[in-house]
Amino acid sequence: MTGKGSKPKLIILAMALGLLMSSLDNTIVASCINKLSEDFNVFDKVSWVFTAYMLAATSTMLVFGKMSDLFGRKTFYLIGIGMFLIGSALCGVAQNADQLIWFRVIQGIGSGALFPISFTIIYTIFKDPKDAAKMSGVFGAIFGLSSVAGPQLGSFIAEHLGWRWNFYINVPIGLASMIILIIALKETRSEHKPKIDYLGTLFLIVTTVSLMLALEWGGKDYAWNSWQEIGLFAISAIFGAFFVAVELRAPEPVLPLSIFKNKMVLGTSILCFCQGVIMFSAITYLPFFTVGVLGRTNSNGVLTPMMASLIVGAILFGFLQSKFAFRTLMLFTMLMTIVVASLLAVVGPDASNGYMIALMILLGVGAVGPLMSVAQSSVAANVDPKYMGVSSSIVGFWRNLGGILGASIMATIVNNNLHRLISAGADKIGIPANKIGELANPELLMRAGGQLDPQIRRFLREALATAINHGFILSICVGSIGLVTAMFVGVSRLDTTKKSQSSAAHL
Repeated sequence: MTGKGSKPKLIILAMALGLLMSSLDNTIVASCINKLSEDFNVFDKVSWVFTAYMLAATSTMLVFGKMSDLFGRKTFYLIGIGMFLIGSALCGVAQNADQLIWFRVIQGIGSGALFPISFTIIYTIFKDPKDAAKMSGVFGAIFGLSSVAGPQLGSFIAEHLGWRWNFYINVPIGLASMIILIIALKETRSEHKPKIDYLGTLFLIVTTVSLMLALEWGGKDYAWNSWQEIGLFAISAIFGAFFVAVELRAPEPVLPLSIFKNKMVLGTSILCFCQGVIMFSAITYLPFFTVGVLGRTNSNGVLTPMMASLIVGAILFGFLQSKFAFRTLMLFTMLMTIVVASLLAVVGPDASNGYMIALMILLGVGAVGPLMSVAQSSVAANVDPKYMGVSSSIVGFWRNLGGILGASIMATIVNNNLHRLISAGADKIGIPANKIGELANPELLMRAGGQLDPQIRRFLREALATAINHGFILSICVGSIGLVTAMFVGVSRLDTTKKSQSSAAHL
């Protein structure tokens, strides 16, 4: 619980620094991947630098959320940020790819604590949920900004300071967050000795890791019907069933399944999954479209408007929550998702800069940004305050799972369509059969588009545009699922009375 002498403004600053640091690391490493490959000369392992971090963060997110409910927010926030900083420092001094991957796991575990606990603390230091909702908009904007700006910032740092500084830069930011929180947040200790759900925690991690590996590798490293994929999905299903059975009997379940009986909590979880699919698909493939199809020198002209509008959307909808029911805001964002995805599904290689910028603004303000704040508030307003930590972690957990699934399925759709289109037109354009596999790689037009014969380059640009168009049909389908889900979440809205009675008692 919050003790006397806590300083809310300083606490907010500490949370903002921690969230910025941890969410930035999701994407900042992407920009220095070439430098990493040059130093360690193991390109085949580089993907694990991302995968290890995401696996560790997502699989521990719910666990840390629950632990903060049982033992206090401050303790587990400091544990999380401490692990993150240790992992960051070790990543900076890594001497080979294997070391870097394991150090990224340490980083990811720490990140799994920072996201849910940051939002939990915000919701529990404000007595008026409208103030908390507004602040959640700002925090959602920080998360969105980090997701989109990471590659650009990381590229700048890697170019001028070296790739290791993408990790070192976390240390002063994290230390500042720790010191400020130690000074600003005073907690009182609970007399109750909680029981830890060890078995449920183990089953949750096994279920999550095996599912995420299956989604990460599916259609890329292994065919979806390969024994590896079937085995991973089977492990996830079996241990998922064990997890549910344990949670139904545990005195203090790591994930209280009863919270999903609330239509708003269940609906928000589905919507966050949908948001992850849309957001990660866009972040992954819009750069391919911008550079490979439109012929721009880089993707900043598209990602920057999306980043700016996402921030606006998160903050704007943080304020609108005090005026409208959650369902109204969710219906709007899912409708905008369908509209923008439909436009992205037909945009061609001759699209103007102005048109692409307009699409990015619609995507950020209407489709991705709003749920950054609305999702946290809708869950917080519909759970028992004693479950605030684990409920905050639900949002990030489902968004990450949706992101991995969305990027993986879209990669399968784009790659299959690109290969089919090139194969169908290869004879006409004069492409040898033994070159089709090499040319059916979206990265080719990103790296070597200017070195190709102009006629072949035009053909490949049109093929890639069509393949990516088809990929965004996935977002249309997901947006439609989200729209239907939003219709049935109920009429819940911010409840000032309920929160003011209980918020101060559960930090």
